[in-house]
Amino acid sequence: MKIKYLTKKAIFKFIDSALKEDIGDGDHSTLSSIPEDLEQEARLLIKGDGVIAGIQLAEWIFKRFDPELEVTVLKQDGDVVSEGEVGLTVKGKARSILSTERLVLNCMQRMSGIATYTRELTDMIKHTHAQLLDTRKTAPNFRICEKWAVKIGGGENHRFGLYDMVMLKDNHVDYAGGIKAAVASTKKYLADNDKDLRIEVETRNLDEVRDAIEVGGVDVIMLDNMLPSAMREAIQIIGGKCKTEASGGITEKNIKEMAETGVDYISIGALTHSYTSLDISLKAVK
Repeated sequence: MKIKYLTKKAIFKFIDSALKEDIGDGDHSTLSSIPEDLEQEARLLIKGDGVIAGIQLAEWIFKRFDPELEVTVLKQDGDVVSEGEVGLTVKGKARSILSTERLVLNCMQRMSGIATYTRELTDMIKHTHAQLLDTRKTAPNFRICEKWAVKIGGGENHRFGLYDMVMLKDNHVDYAGGIKAAVASTKKYLADNDKDLRIEVETRNLDEVRDAIEVGGVDVIMLDNMLPSAMREAIQIIGGKCKTEASGGITEKNIKEMAETGVDYISIGALTHSYTSLDISLKAVK
């Protein structure tokens, strides 16, 4: 899976920072109780039903900490799993297994929860052309894993940060003096600074939709907190001149109806802030 932000450099930076946060000047519980030369094995036990995510990351964490650890992958990212199945096994120094255990589980439990929820929602709209998007409503310093999990679950990534796309939200629009002023200023800024970025504008009513069309140069119009009837009318007004995105208050209860309006994208912050983690543990093989 080729993802622009998902580079080994970025992943290793995340892993190194996370290990430093957890281990500090030493895993003293392990150092004090486990012999340095003890070799052991552990298995990643799945304790719930869902979509597994973070298998590749787990392997990188183990190997980054101790290149001599042997990881046998039994499930692939994106696989549907059931309680009692084993995702992978790891063999090598017991100290290394114990010191990386919590980071592996913290990542995999959360990533699998996101992937599971994403798969559930994408399955509900697969009969339409709408694509499910994540948002920037992510945990600081964990975004790379959360957006990766959305992709594993079958969703698509919105912008990664503030730097790779222009999104003029309600406060931008209000501070700038309206849709037309905000877009005109943005187009000048991009030209002056030789930036080739897509422009998305959040609209709250049909008048703002008309403004976004009239000013031109907009790639995506977000239809924020609109009823399906208003969304259909907005899509007619836009008439294919740019892409459309539904956002705000969308859940598993109304996502199907929203997708059936003909909107191109549906963004849901809950994918990365209101999921339920999948129960996973790392168990010693005795």
